[in-house]
Amino acid sequence: MDTSVLEQGFQEIYGGKAEHLYFAPGRVNLIGEHIDYNGGRVFPCALSFGTYLSVARRGDRKSGFASMNLPYQGVLDESAFTGKPNEWVKYPLGVMKEFANRGFNPWGFDILYFGDIPGGAGLSSSASMEVVTAYMLNDLLGANLDTVELVKMSQHAENDFVGMNCGIMDQFAVGMGKKEHAIALDCATLDYDLIPLNINGYKLVITNSNKNHDLVTSKYNERRSECEQALAAINREVKTAHLCDLSPVTFKKLAYLMPNDTVYRRARHAVTENERVNEAIEVLQKGDLTGFGQLMNDSHRSLKEDYEVTGREMDTLAEEGQKLPGVLGSRITGGGFGGCTVSLVQEDNVQDFIERLAGIYHDKIGLNAEFYVADIGDGVRKVY
Repeated sequence: MDTSVLEQGFQEIYGGKAEHLYFAPGRVNLIGEHIDYNGGRVFPCALSFGTYLSVARRGDRKSGFASMNLPYQGVLDESAFTGKPNEWVKYPLGVMKEFANRGFNPWGFDILYFGDIPGGAGLSSSASMEVVTAYMLNDLLGANLDTVELVKMSQHAENDFVGMNCGIMDQFAVGMGKKEHAIALDCATLDYDLIPLNINGYKLVITNSNKNHDLVTSKYNERRSECEQALAAINREVKTAHLCDLSPVTFKKLAYLMPNDTVYRRARHAVTENERVNEAIEVLQKGDLTGFGQLMNDSHRSLKEDYEVTGREMDTLAEEGQKLPGVLGSRITGGGFGGCTVSLVQEDNVQDFIERLAGIYHDKIGLNAEFYVADIGDGVRKVY
């Protein structure tokens, strides 16, 4: 991005110069969906696009909030912690409350955001905004918290303040990503490994369905509750901390404990998806891209049939994409109910893939898809 546009915008809105600029990326999850809150292992990577934050200090206990691409602008004080606004500003406010709870004064800044993550696409625009805000406050308040702690605070802000019962994956990938690597993250322990993403000759293509989703008002929290029901049922006979601690074989033996078929299928997805992540890391380390692509396809099928978070738009993109020349795998990524697919496509076939899938999707669904050939970037950082 040309940061002079942001500098000019800051001058126009606040009448002065920005003192600092920060950046946090979006993320795409390559495989391992809806298992971060089930103690599973996920496999996301940070993207090259994300959220910019420019900031300057002001002389009172208020803060100005504005965005160059989202509607809402205002000056708030700590009363906003109790009179929560519904606009996007709830995400940075939740992070500010985390700092206030630790004894810091997070007020006294004029802040301008600019994000080039498509909103509602499931590429973690909210986590990106949270983590960049946390990183900025940590720096300018001299809090000296490490990035993993900032990640935890950002997740807690979304759980507690925003009301979205998300797991840790999004914020972790945004905070800890590394260029040309994916993160194998154990969500129960936060142990992680950076895995080189050697996909020479292939590209990751992200396809935005342009079917907006709002996970807070979708069935995301319902799915999480169903997994909690499954875990509680299992714990009546076998003590286990998380669904993903179970192997598929062990889970099958305990299936009779499930209260109904729906809860059974939700839990089966979590257990088998965790197994797919472990297999995916193994095959990628061996350079077996075909095997990885098949696991992507299997993941989508499970999210469709067992977890029921895909829908007609996402199924069309993934299943029609899987049939096109040069495609090793295609699956929904993110929480579901809209958003994006991620596909592993042979480099020479990328343009053909985009043109053909765009036509199929428009003919079947009536919406125009958008495509991004993904570059894998670094995590949150200070620009100046």
